[in-house]
Amino acid sequence: MTRAGGAAGKTGETSGNSKRSGGGKALMNWGPAILFGVILPFVTYGMLTDHGVSEVKALLLITLWPAVETLLHLAVRRRVDEFGMMMLVLMLLGALSAVAYNSTELMFIKESAITGLLGLAFLASLAMRRPAMFYLGRKFGTDGTPEGVARWNGLWEYPGFRRMQYLLTSVWGAAFLLEAVIRVVLTYVLPTGAMVLVNNLFPLLVVAGLVAWTTVMGKRGRARSAAAQAARAAEQAGGAPAVQGAA
Repeated sequence: MTRAGGAAGKTGETSGNSKRSGGGKALMNWGPAILFGVILPFVTYGMLTDHGVSEVKALLLITLWPAVETLLHLAVRRRVDEFGMMMLVLMLLGALSAVAYNSTELMFIKESAITGLLGLAFLASLAMRRPAMFYLGRKFGTDGTPEGVARWNGLWEYPGFRRMQYLLTSVWGAAFLLEAVIRVVLTYVLPTGAMVLVNNLFPLLVVAGLVAWTTVMGKRGRARSAAAQAARAAEQAGGAPAVQGAA
């Protein structure tokens, strides 16, 4: 085998390993969310109502599954960040408010209202020193080590990075508001059993779409940054001979 062939083989092997690693990481990130946020609540709701539990009580009980996921994450990782605390507070507010509601429609609307408030919080953060997506990106875009966090914080000094964070925050906030409106409309159109599935699955689909769009925008931003750096390097390399000739 030639040296070039060996290098190509190693490159292909590295690429394959990278893809498998990326797939495993995606499964670790989304698997628990789908299990505890969609599958278990939907199955549990059907089992509870089949055994005579009222729809309101069943809806209240299935909110425990996301709380279990949060506590398991805390037990494994031994740390809580800003995003995790925010989600835990939202779930606790939802559980407490469910006690005051004796209507399945009002419970679904309550959850949609929380999503809408989250969207408003994202948009309101545009007026703060750093928008919400900066902190969300720091959670999922770093390994959580002090070095990784410091590297992410250092990116704020670049104007292009700042503009991207403001754009991402605006789009995410608007998407959450639109999602809340759609879920309120569906609450009065779909039966309760179907709405349980939609209410847990639709937010994940929205977030998945936003994450995919954010990933594409991030790649484009890195490509533009690399092109700008290459252009600056070419200008500097082209100007060096001219300076030497003048000397």
